[in-house]
Amino acid sequence: MEKNVNDTNRNAAFTIVELLTVMSIIVILIGLLVPALNKVKRYSYEVKQKAQLKGIGTALDFIYAELGDYPESNALDPTSLPYCGAMKLCEAMIGQDMMGLHPDSIYRSDGLDGMGHILYPDPNITSTETCKNSLCIRKGPYLPLESIDAFAIGDLYENTRPFASRFLVLCDVFKRVKHRTSGKRIGMPILYYKANTMNFKHNVANPDDPENIYNYEDNQALISLGKPWEPTSVINSQHSLFSASGRNGIRFYMNTKNHKIATASRPYRADTYILISAGYDGEYGTPDDICNFEWKYQGL
Repeated sequence: MEKNVNDTNRNAAFTIVELLTVMSIIVILIGLLVPALNKVKRYSYEVKQKAQLKGIGTALDFIYAELGDYPESNALDPTSLPYCGAMKLCEAMIGQDMMGLHPDSIYRSDGLDGMGHILYPDPNITSTETCKNSLCIRKGPYLPLESIDAFAIGDLYENTRPFASRFLVLCDVFKRVKHRTSGKRIGMPILYYKANTMNFKHNVANPDDPENIYNYEDNQALISLGKPWEPTSVINSQHSLFSASGRNGIRFYMNTKNHKIATASRPYRADTYILISAGYDGEYGTPDDICNFEWKYQGL
């Protein structure tokens, strides 16, 4: 009887070969499952990013309806100081103090109007009455502050020159950059380009053509700050959209060209504006960029 019990226990146990086989199968299944889960995660972020751009687009249309035009996106403000398209977009959405856009704004980096009046007064140094009067005529914020990712560029970049570190930008949903003080992950700035409807060209061969509908330089100084997660000394710290084969602007015009128009070179959204997110990899000018149009990546 005792011998039969021992034989039964021995037969019920797993052999080393069987255990290794099962473990190998589990490892293989995990190897197949992880990439699939990563694809699902990436797809969900892309859906969120498209929704964010759609929300910004709706807000820009509200601004157009109320003020008669879209915000400018020039690289410089009216006093020729650096204040790029991404920063003007953020001011249009929430103002320079996150309490709404002042309707008299001419998108000056110092927050003044054409007469030198302060549009965004600091409550700590300005009278209560002045602040109250300013807030009474503000527009927006056009995006809910609870869900918007607006950060000072000093939170992303160690060196923000030529911009003041306090300038705000809207960041995308891809949490790649570590906040310089809190340590939390934040996204890359959303680039904004306004169409010049007085122009009619989309000259891929000559990015500096003054008659181009879009001006690639609107955000060039911001893009030139590089990838904030890499040291500036690293050779590949620069974004692909900044320079292509030594000639700035070509990749921007190649990838914003409307390929549905075969008779002429025309950009997407030739009468409104372009929004660009750096996408999952955080680098502008790569295949995974997400825009408010059909991004067809053209490498060089």
